[in-house]
Amino acid sequence: MITQSKTDQLTYDVFETDMGWVAIVGSQQGIVRASLPESTPEAALDVVQPEINEAEHVPEELVDGRKLITAYCAGEDIDLAGIPIDTRTATPFFRKAWDACRSIPPGETRSYVWIAEQAGNLKAARGAGQAMARNKLALLVPCHRVIGANGTLHGFGGAGLPLKARLLQMEANR
Repeated sequence: MITQSKTDQLTYDVFETDMGWVAIVGSQQGIVRASLPESTPEAALDVVQPEINEAEHVPEELVDGRKLITAYCAGEDIDLAGIPIDTRTATPFFRKAWDACRSIPPGETRSYVWIAEQAGNLKAARGAGQAMARNKLALLVPCHRVIGANGTLHGFGGAGLPLKARLLQMEANR
C-alpha cells in the first residue's frame, strides 16, 4: 500500500451546506477525505478521522472544493468528478472502483457488478461493495449512484438510505 509522504501537508475545512455540514481534508494532490452532509460541524469532522488529526485548518487551500460541494448540495447542476482526489493510500482495486464510480453521470445509477467489471474483475462485485463501503471521499466518489443488481438501494453511510435516495432524486431533477 502506498502511503502519503511525511512532507505532504494536509489541510482541512468544515462548512455548512443546504444539506448539512461537510468536512474535507486535502493534500497537494487533491481531496483525501470528505464527509457526507452531517447535522453538526463536529459530526462532519468526526467522519474525516484520522486524517484530520494531521491536518491544519486552512480553508483558503480548499476554496474551490468548498464552492463546488456547496453548490452541489444546493441542488445546482454540478458534477463533482472534476474535483481532484488523492487516492494514493488506497489499494489498486479500490482506486479503479472509485474511478469507475466517478464516471457514473449524475442522476444515473450502476450496479456493483458494473463497478467490478470497470475495475477489471467481473467476479468482484463484493469487492466493489467493499470499495463503496470504505469510500473515504463521499460525494466526490458518488457511491450513492451504486445500487444492487435488482435495482434496489443498498448500504450508505451518514444519514443512510434516505440520504442516498435524496441525492439520487436531487440529481434526477436537475
